[in-house]
Amino acid sequence: MAEHTSRAATGSRARGSSGRGPGSAWYARLSESVESRLWPLPLAVIAVAVALGILLPRVDLLVDASLPDAVDSAVFNGGADTARSVLSSIAGSLITATSLTFSLTVIALQLASTQASPRVLRLFARDRQVHWTLAAFLGTFAYAITVLRSVRSPSEDTPEFVPRISVTVAFVLTIVSVVMLIFFLAHLAKQLRVETMLKDIHAETDRAVRLVGDRSEAVSAFHGQAVVPRGPTTVRATASGFITGGDLPTLVQLAEDHGIVVEELRQVGDNIVAGTDLARWWVPDEEAGSADEPVIAEKIRRIYAIRFERTSVEDIRYGMQQIVDIALRALSPGVNDPTTAVHAVGHLSAILIKAVAMPRPPEAVAGPTGLLRVVTHRTAAADDLEAALEPIRHYGSGDQSVVARFIQLIEEVSSSTRNRDVLRSLIGQLDALAQQLEGDRVDPATSEKTLRAALAARQHLALALEEDEGAASPAPLRRSRPR
Repeated sequence: MAEHTSRAATGSRARGSSGRGPGSAWYARLSESVESRLWPLPLAVIAVAVALGILLPRVDLLVDASLPDAVDSAVFNGGADTARSVLSSIAGSLITATSLTFSLTVIALQLASTQASPRVLRLFARDRQVHWTLAAFLGTFAYAITVLRSVRSPSEDTPEFVPRISVTVAFVLTIVSVVMLIFFLAHLAKQLRVETMLKDIHAETDRAVRLVGDRSEAVSAFHGQAVVPRGPTTVRATASGFITGGDLPTLVQLAEDHGIVVEELRQVGDNIVAGTDLARWWVPDEEAGSADEPVIAEKIRRIYAIRFERTSVEDIRYGMQQIVDIALRALSPGVNDPTTAVHAVGHLSAILIKAVAMPRPPEAVAGPTGLLRVVTHRTAAADDLEAALEPIRHYGSGDQSVVARFIQLIEEVSSSTRNRDVLRSLIGQLDALAQQLEGDRVDPATSEKTLRAALAARQHLALALEEDEGAASPAPLRRSRPR
């Protein structure tokens, strides 16, 4: 027992020093929260622009008389009225350009929602190109009107003051904003392509797989028997929405600090209603004592992030769901774009290969002392696989290209894993596909071809599973007679 405890503590320290664990999950959620909003970056740039518009005229006042001839000829050389006209024109044109940019962004969101899926709108909301373009326009506007207040016409009491360097900087910022508008339009045209949406969703889901896998490796499995006693203390949610984050290493540390065992009742991606059970905990017999129930309940609630919509930061199924939605929308009669569905299945295949191979948290997690600390509520790889494949198989069985890519996906996933549950799930998908093809023979020649491919893939998987288990293969699928 002491040896086990030492290994667990050493492993925990080693994983913690590698940068995995609670810190990475917290940073990912914070980054997602900031990047998914349009206002933080533009607001920060506006603050910098206003400060620059206040300070730069003061610099003008100090150095304007001593500028070298080369610099003097390059900066603004008009009078006060001309400076006001230039700055006013810049401010007005930038507000118009900002309105144009915002309008185009809204149109892009509408098109993405109609053509792909409403769930891809978050990709546009967190698009850095949109953020920086809005920031450039609004920052230049704020800078121009701030500098405008420092321009003075000559009078009896005060001499004329034209912040020539400041006006020149406003001109340069306007040119930069125009160039950014050109790149923004090109970027927008690219972002509206469904291939770009699929690529971005794929990248987001890959990051989620890495984060969840690293977090799972940051904990140690408990090899004893986890027994839930009678009457554990229940922790109920205080908000309704989707669970978008849950930090297992932090939960383990919390249980270790208070000498308790926590059982998860929900997982990331679940919808929860305020007042329903989120988790439960108890004090194990070997650590019998008193615990502050309200304090522990509040700390457990803080570990789980609950929001009104799902995100892809830690929710792998949500990333896969977005790709499935795009494929199903493409297969709908109103769109009828099987090529997009084929491309979506290709992205789904790459994600599933990584998700199946991803380390998953153990059912029972030990703390640094080797005692049981957390009983997890985890999803098996086969469950993720079925959730992703069943809708595509159901709605895509009528198109030969989609069926061919679906069978190829199964072959790709099966060749990358030896997980028996996953192989059985893949065989089940092929069985269901074969039954669908037999029952729907709109095109007999095509149905027969795809059916043969499905049966061949199933036979290959059955042999692989038989070799792996050293047992008899599943009963062969009975084919009905041709109608």
